[in-house]
Amino acid sequence: MTAVSIEDLSKRFGATAAVDGVTIEIPDGKFVCLLGPSGCGKTTLLRLIAGLEEPSGGRVLVDGVDQSGVPAHRRDFGMVFQSLALFPHLTVAENIAYALKIRRVDATARRVRVAELLDLVKLPGLADRRVHQLSGGQRQRIAIARGLAIDPRLFLLDEPLAALDAKLREHMQIELRLLQQKLGVTTIVVTHDQREAMTMADLVIVMDRGRVLQAGPPIEIYRRPANSFVANFIGTSNLLPCRLVGQRRVHAVGHDIPLAETDVVSAGMDADAVLSIRPEDVVVTVAPDPDGMAGEVAFIRDLGASVEISVTLDGMDIRSICSPQSRPDVAMGQTVGVTFHTGRATVMAS
Repeated sequence: MTAVSIEDLSKRFGATAAVDGVTIEIPDGKFVCLLGPSGCGKTTLLRLIAGLEEPSGGRVLVDGVDQSGVPAHRRDFGMVFQSLALFPHLTVAENIAYALKIRRVDATARRVRVAELLDLVKLPGLADRRVHQLSGGQRQRIAIARGLAIDPRLFLLDEPLAALDAKLREHMQIELRLLQQKLGVTTIVVTHDQREAMTMADLVIVMDRGRVLQAGPPIEIYRRPANSFVANFIGTSNLLPCRLVGQRRVHAVGHDIPLAETDVVSAGMDADAVLSIRPEDVVVTVAPDPDGMAGEVAFIRDLGASVEISVTLDGMDIRSICSPQSRPDVAMGQTVGVTFHTGRATVMAS
């Protein structure tokens, strides 16, 4: 297994800093997702780790060894590109064995390795197929098999599932995670899909404008976002302007709201702040409590597995999510009660 240390890493393209002073530790054997919007620097960071880009500053260490000046083909990393980059003129077996052939591995060993990898990605018997004869999911698996052919120290994937339809993509997320757990190879995946990151990763690194905003286990980032950007990018969050009016109390949407001991407070007293509360922690009731919060139902969306209810409260749009079994019997335009179940909320500086 392989550990990666990134120290003050930067990459500039003219006046633009695509990666700006990134420092992060990636433990060995972990599945890591670089997550952020388009243009945030995540693909550039992956290419710097791979050796496909030269850094403007800083360094990448693999198991404590500085990779500066080591060309990409000497790093023994496996890589899957967003385009997959399979060779259409080669068979499946020849695609998988390509890196082994370059390394002058003999033909018998190549055939054995190809058979092992086809079994691993659950595509036995396809060795003689051409790329154009494969489905999208099969091509994805072949690209993964090719990346694993050299038994890489580090496995790097750039938006590997982006071209797949939603159902196949979710299936492949689980398959890729199970495969990584079986092999134990340190894996870094670039994605802009927070659901994908939550599904697969041990460690999520959230980026914006070339910088790391937060890094941690997926559920920690979801429950304890460092700022409003992270809160809104990882899932959906109600971000409400507020101010602390006591050690465990905030004033928001026209009401004083008590906080639980487990809520995270990083804003100062009486300073402008933001209350982040997830839709699943907002409860809508048919009848408002006389002393509680009341709002008007603006929209209802039944998604089958869940129900989303948008309520206008003190001029703010508040989103609630519940199961079909706990759905309140409310209609658009109706006045309803709103309760915040704190305990997993965050109060941060605005």
